[in-house]
Amino acid sequence: MGATIEQDKSGLWVMRVSGALRKEEMDAVQAAGLKGLGPNENARVLVMIEDDFRGWVGTEVWNDMTFFMQHGDRIEKIALVGNSKWEERMLMFTGAGLRRAPVKYFIPEQLAAARAWLQ
Repeated sequence: MGATIEQDKSGLWVMRVSGALRKEEMDAVQAAGLKGLGPNENARVLVMIEDDFRGWVGTEVWNDMTFFMQHGDRIEKIALVGNSKWEERMLMFTGAGLRRAPVKYFIPEQLAAARAWLQ
């Protein structure tokens, strides 16, 4: 398993990444999230980086910016929650500083603060 996404009862989109993440899994999660959004609805995303996350794998082109360019403005905020060792790479992966939506990193003990920040 590399990535899953679901909308919780508060309206947040919760994405979980674990193991070795492949590009096709990321593409599937993005498509599922997009399909679940109404035509004029934007998303607040909580990314949970599981303890067994090992990073990005595969020979796919990870620098494909198509989703970001076409749908990036539909994301209002992104909170990343995981071990601090992933902070720099995850902020870079999510395009923090390049997208309109603010992106912020939290350690697991700050999960409640991450959820509050997204509201």
